[in-house]
Amino acid sequence: MENQDELQLIKELIASSSDGLGIEQLLRLLPFKIEKRALQRRLKSLKEKNLIQLKGNARSTKYYTNVPEQTQDSGKIKSEEELQSTIPLSQEGKDIWALVSRPVAQRKPVGHERSFLENYRPNIDSFLSNQEKQKLAEWGNTRNGEQPAGTYAREILNRLLIDLSWNSSRLEGNTYSLLDTELLIHNGKTPSNKSPMETQMILNHKEAIEFLVESSDEVGFNRYTFLNLHALLSNNLLPNPAASGRLRTFGVGITNSVFTPLGIPQLIEESFDLILAKASKIQNAFEQAFFVLVQLPYLQPFDDVNKRVSRLAANISLNRQNLAPLSFIDVPEESYIKGMLGIYELNRVELFKDVFLWAYERSALRYAAIRQSLGEPDPFRMKFREEIREIVSHIVRNAMNKEAALETIKSEIKKLPDLDRSRFAEVVETELLGLHEGNFVRFRIRPSEFIAWKKQWDS
Repeated sequence: MENQDELQLIKELIASSSDGLGIEQLLRLLPFKIEKRALQRRLKSLKEKNLIQLKGNARSTKYYTNVPEQTQDSGKIKSEEELQSTIPLSQEGKDIWALVSRPVAQRKPVGHERSFLENYRPNIDSFLSNQEKQKLAEWGNTRNGEQPAGTYAREILNRLLIDLSWNSSRLEGNTYSLLDTELLIHNGKTPSNKSPMETQMILNHKEAIEFLVESSDEVGFNRYTFLNLHALLSNNLLPNPAASGRLRTFGVGITNSVFTPLGIPQLIEESFDLILAKASKIQNAFEQAFFVLVQLPYLQPFDDVNKRVSRLAANISLNRQNLAPLSFIDVPEESYIKGMLGIYELNRVELFKDVFLWAYERSALRYAAIRQSLGEPDPFRMKFREEIREIVSHIVRNAMNKEAALETIKSEIKKLPDLDRSRFAEVVETELLGLHEGNFVRFRIRPSEFIAWKKQWDS
């Protein structure tokens, strides 16, 4: 590789990390071998060309990209900074983020590594540390542990149907809003501006979640559950209807990845059965959930819809023990995808584990109704507190039903910067869905106004 090519790779790797990279990190992350002194010369050359900058002294020195001012204001840079700050990443997570953020041409093509599954020994090996399991148990405790399996999930089913259907679909690129989803699930109303495929995806999630919750004492880590879960989630979405609920018999690829999944049908079936056998032996509910979230998408046992199956299947062990469910609230799509790429291409789970831990805490706190435990106030809500209050109070005072409220929100968010619109709509919709007689005073609404609105809203 010529020096110019090396310089370009070094520059791009530094640019992929908003936190800067030290020289030891660079030596570890670069896709080619280079002596430390040679790397120092390359870095000096990039600095002299004003392409990178350094901060810190001696061992604490880090290298940062020297981005022109107008580029810093671009949507892409802001988006990545927001993602990095939304979910705190471990150092290992940051390293993986940098590696999978490189252009596809610079990432080494890899195939399925059978040892990633085969070497895992249930209750001896563990993706989650004991400390992480303890934290998850504290977050997920609902004090319903002695009740029959699925009791807690049934108590919050109306909320869970909306949250999990919307968030899991959103992670697949579905453009339904939270209110769109609520209207479809509870009122059967389909937005005119959504595709039939998006609508089908939401409805499939609803049926699959109901299947898991209503059969909490029967479903498990077995073929019956997983094949039927896939059949429900993929209903009317696959080119070949017969592929619903059946294992894959041909090779597939992963978009924007250098990973090629296993392609031999017999080995796919053997590995699928091994995943279920090992998962069923895992005693800790959270390790069980995370194991399925990692191993099922890595195998890609179905033609499509693999990640959706894993996201819902992760709740099997949680529902069984009446722990708070995992509904992927607020998880940025980019963070989820990069975590998956770390598993596909590197067989490393640290980045995806960062996402999992953050996501579970968010989900558990929502269902425990103790949002005050989140610590510092949400800076986004603080920034737009007046705008949020104004639009919620406007909707209530005008006694709008869900459809009218949705149109109002769509109209109002046009006044905001593009990057803030989706998040703002979600916050307003969440406030409306959580509005009740004990909290409406926050929006300076009179009791008579709330009562009139509630009649329209629930009709």
